[in-house]
Amino acid sequence: MIRVFRAEKVRGELRTPGNKSVSHRALMISAMSSHGISTIRGLSTGTDVRDTEKILGLLGARISWNKEQCLVESAELRPARSDLYCGNSGTTMRLLAGLLGGIGGSHRLVGDESLSRRPMDRIATPLGEMGMHLDGQGDSVTAPLTLSVPQKGLRAIDYEVPIPSAQVKSAVLFAGLAATGTTSVYERLRTRSNTESMLRTAGIDVRSENHGQGRLITLTPGNIEPVNWEVPGDPSQAAFWIVLGLIHPDADICVKEVEGGEERNGYIQVLRRMGGDITRSGEEVCELRAASSALVATDIYSSEIPSVDEVPILVVAASAAQGSTRFIDMGELRLKESNRFEESVRLARALGATVTVAGDDFIVDGLGSAGVFESFTFDGLLDHRLVMAAAVAGAAGSGSIITSEGAVESSYPDFFSELEVVSCRN
Repeated sequence: MIRVFRAEKVRGELRTPGNKSVSHRALMISAMSSHGISTIRGLSTGTDVRDTEKILGLLGARISWNKEQCLVESAELRPARSDLYCGNSGTTMRLLAGLLGGIGGSHRLVGDESLSRRPMDRIATPLGEMGMHLDGQGDSVTAPLTLSVPQKGLRAIDYEVPIPSAQVKSAVLFAGLAATGTTSVYERLRTRSNTESMLRTAGIDVRSENHGQGRLITLTPGNIEPVNWEVPGDPSQAAFWIVLGLIHPDADICVKEVEGGEERNGYIQVLRRMGGDITRSGEEVCELRAASSALVATDIYSSEIPSVDEVPILVVAASAAQGSTRFIDMGELRLKESNRFEESVRLARALGATVTVAGDDFIVDGLGSAGVFESFTFDGLLDHRLVMAAAVAGAAGSGSIITSEGAVESSYPDFFSELEVVSCRN
């Protein structure tokens, strides 16, 4: 366990680790390159991305490091002789399943206890339509997964993603690289577009058309060209510092070089609607600054934050706000690294807020002012986002004791040391 002390004031500038979504994709797309050497600067240092790197090495990718730069040299990928361990990373498992469509042969994908509870039927259905054989455990097709690709290869499909998911979309597009014909994916609600834009950068014919809140993506197979990737800071990780800056009574904090993609920064609009003093400069890569604010309640829809990754830290903001904040249509939280629906409710109650649950919605009655959280103890259940949200609440309030603090290794290994730096204590 770790003890987080109250910060007398919050000051400083920092850069979050490389965007995890971009990091996974930069490694995978580079490993599929037809020739040359790709370079990646700013790669995430978390265990999730390291697990992706190790798997690609087992598949024959030539990956090396030159100072702080990762080099990926084109090589013929082939089935591994051992299981492919995806750790706690749903992104690794789902995107990898699509990538394996271009390798052929048989593969076995495994994960830790948490990942082995997450449903993989979402990728099994479209990949099966493309010709893959993907088997897992039970109706939800949970890991371990066995996957094989027929000798005749894959066929292109037109697929509508039933539940918004950048991971499912990406798995289909990666498999589409090895399919005969043009693959199309329609999403009713636009999710992060990293895969489409990065494949386009690597020379693949990928086209996107917005349709209301949705998007149609079409992909035609081609040769992947080497790219010099620059990975920006992770916007979901920036959310922890932004909320800390807003709810602490004496704070001014700046997060630099953050990915500015529209689909990744919905939480900023939510916090501004709550009265948050947030300034932003830059577009594709931006700088965010947050200062102490008197927050008020609002309604938060899952469609505003399609991945719902920022809900735990938004729960902390809601617990400090004046009034009742409604979190609407949040059922997807139940299928994350933990049951984040139940655990977000538990976190709000640990902070002293009153919570009402109704189906896939919950309402947080906030305490009404910054810095009011009493000291509390919280078990993060090996979920990195719950751990970091609880730490932010402790630093903004009267301190906290958190177990499972090691979970931050998956995404933000330096989180607690950086929290110590920006938490100025006399």
